[in-house]
Amino acid sequence: MKIGVIGTGLMGAPMALRLLSAGHRVWLYNRSPERLKPLELAGAKVCPTPRALAETVEAVIFMVTNGEAVRSLLDDMGLHEHPSPLSTCAIIQMGTIGPAESQALSQNIAEVGGTYLEAPVLGSIPEAKNGKLIVMVGAEDEAYQRWQPLLACLGSTIYHVGPVGSAATLKLAMNQLIGSLTAAFAQSLGLVQAAGIDVDTFMAVVRQSALYAPTFDKKLHRMQTRQFADPNFPTKHLLKDMGLFVAAAEAAGLSPLPAESVRQLVDQAVEAGFADDDYAALFNIVSPLPKSD
Repeated sequence: MKIGVIGTGLMGAPMALRLLSAGHRVWLYNRSPERLKPLELAGAKVCPTPRALAETVEAVIFMVTNGEAVRSLLDDMGLHEHPSPLSTCAIIQMGTIGPAESQALSQNIAEVGGTYLEAPVLGSIPEAKNGKLIVMVGAEDEAYQRWQPLLACLGSTIYHVGPVGSAATLKLAMNQLIGSLTAAFAQSLGLVQAAGIDVDTFMAVVRQSALYAPTFDKKLHRMQTRQFADPNFPTKHLLKDMGLFVAAAEAAGLSPLPAESVRQLVDQAVEAGFADDDYAALFNIVSPLPKSD
């Protein structure tokens, strides 16, 4: 199939390579063209504009920063034109955006005769490289059935959650757990270290308990060494997602706490200079290094 990919950052680039390895022909657009050269060398083709990409392919996968970026790119593709290039290619939005944003985009695309699916993913760079992402889909059943084989190139597990908005909501629920579990683990680890308790003993107890989550071991080394470079998921993206969760919770009539407290911790990490580092940098906020005299 002829597939477009917009957004070739930490996740988009390995996803594009997966599509190429599955035999799809891939066209790319990125606002930072220098990122496209390795993918071009691997066999992908570069389009000069989003519109040119939409006019070439059967489906466009979006893996960009936020809902505002998605809408801006769709506008560039001719979202409000009649006829629109978007009537002939499916839009598959795979980034993390708010459910209301996703529903509004779906309605706009339907108005020009197009097809829209939200398909946010759970997993990071290794899973994207290996096609082992968990894909959550919000779409009409016909659209899901049509594009499920394509999504299967990227994810080993695919859930049709429900209509547009439902998968975006589930994704926010999962990313809220990422932030809250990491903050809770960082605080417990910090207290254990401050008390002089052996970290191996702490982890042995945690691993044998019902409290254990694999993410604890994934972040342990980073927190112990305070090395947060080369992230799989940057802190600035977690801040955006925690904010989206808080807004969605409030819209649903739920208390935003404790997610708002975690959002504030993540915000502090961004303000402290860890925006582009791994979100394990939360450890430096809840367990700061002693100040030197």
